Amino acid sequence: MAGKVPTPHIGAQYGEIADRVIMAGDPLRAKFMAENFLENPVQYNNVRGMLGFTGTYKGKRVSVQGHGMGIPSIGIYTYELFNFYDVKRIIRCGSAGAYDPSLKLGDVVFGMGSCTDSNYGAQFNLPGTFAPIADFELLRAAAAKAEELGIDYKVGNILASDVFYGDDAESWKQWQKMGVMAVEMEATALYMNAARAGKSALCICTISDSLVHGTACSAEERQTSFTNMMKIAFDII
Repeated sequence: MAGKVPTPHIGAQYGEIADRVIMAGDPLRAKFMAENFLENPVQYNNVRGMLGFTGTYKGKRVSVQGHGMGIPSIGIYTYELFNFYDVKRIIRCGSAGAYDPSLKLGDVVFGMGSCTDSNYGAQFNLPGTFAPIADFELLRAAAAKAEELGIDYKVGNILASDVFYGDDAESWKQWQKMGVMAVEMEATALYMNAARAGKSALCICTISDSLVHGTACSAEERQTSFTNMMKIAFDII
């Protein structure tokens, strides 16, 4: 493993990244988490501006790392973390758009499963369709922690989409009719890479906008105010 690092995307030496990592698409959200949750954070990565830090949280050594937007980007970073840096578990803290009319801005969603319109899974040459799912122990711990902290949450299927600006503005309703709760852009690759590497992963999202109600958070709120999911992630990682 150590012979493959640093990578073209992560500048850390082997051992500089903890075996448990919390990730965010926005590297500034990763920086926010490092500054507000980690003790004595040390930056290990600035390649392509994708910030990464290692510190401690309640005595546990934890890293936080940006992963960029979309399945190809998180696919690269999680592959390298799982396979080159011996990371054992990754929790993604992200934003999502609500399909479920009961979800409000700021609500927390745990992605038990990840549907997708991506072809990411084709690389595995499976004789059927793989169902990307979260690690049950992480999911169970997240639900228990949310209840302990008094944080409202929902558990279910989410969609990892390759498209942000879709040509068919109403296509989300086809996923909604199947009970898919919300849309983001990364969980499928995270779950597939974890499965292939024999590791653990969970996607926790905060609702940043609603396709049902036409409401949305500001860019600043997306970066710094989604702290409930962060509290859950750090306590269970």
